[in-house]
Amino acid sequence: MEMESLNSKSACNILNEIMEYELAGVVRYTHSSFMVSGPYRIPIVTFLKEQATESLLHAQQAGELIAGLDGHPSQKIAKIEETNRHSIKDILEEGLQHELHALSLYKKLLASVNNASVYLEEYARGMISEEEQHSLELKAMLKDFG
Repeated sequence: MEMESLNSKSACNILNEIMEYELAGVVRYTHSSFMVSGPYRIPIVTFLKEQATESLLHAQQAGELIAGLDGHPSQKIAKIEETNRHSIKDILEEGLQHELHALSLYKKLLASVNNASVYLEEYARGMISEEEQHSLELKAMLKDFG
């Protein structure tokens, strides 16, 4: 099977979208960690701070790929919707929605680079796996809320 040629511009556009969204995740999860109260505050704050750190790492990885593809990494951040609902359930539900959208962006990247770059395919698959894992963790955390 012959590989197709990679559309670097398209890949960079999607990677910039991913980078901007992951940077928004840093802000979202950091903000959420400040808003948690109640008896489960400490483990949930720890979890949210870990998510913020991981979002930054994901943004950096996307930016490095853009640079490697001779693209121009964006200095923008995706829009963050502020619901002003800060119960633990609301925070976890917003996190789940965030993870599901991130998952859709990595799937979009995979579709764009399919059969054109094994490296970018594997990167996208790895990120899809991570985002699916986060979604499952959040769904499990939400079970007690009914």
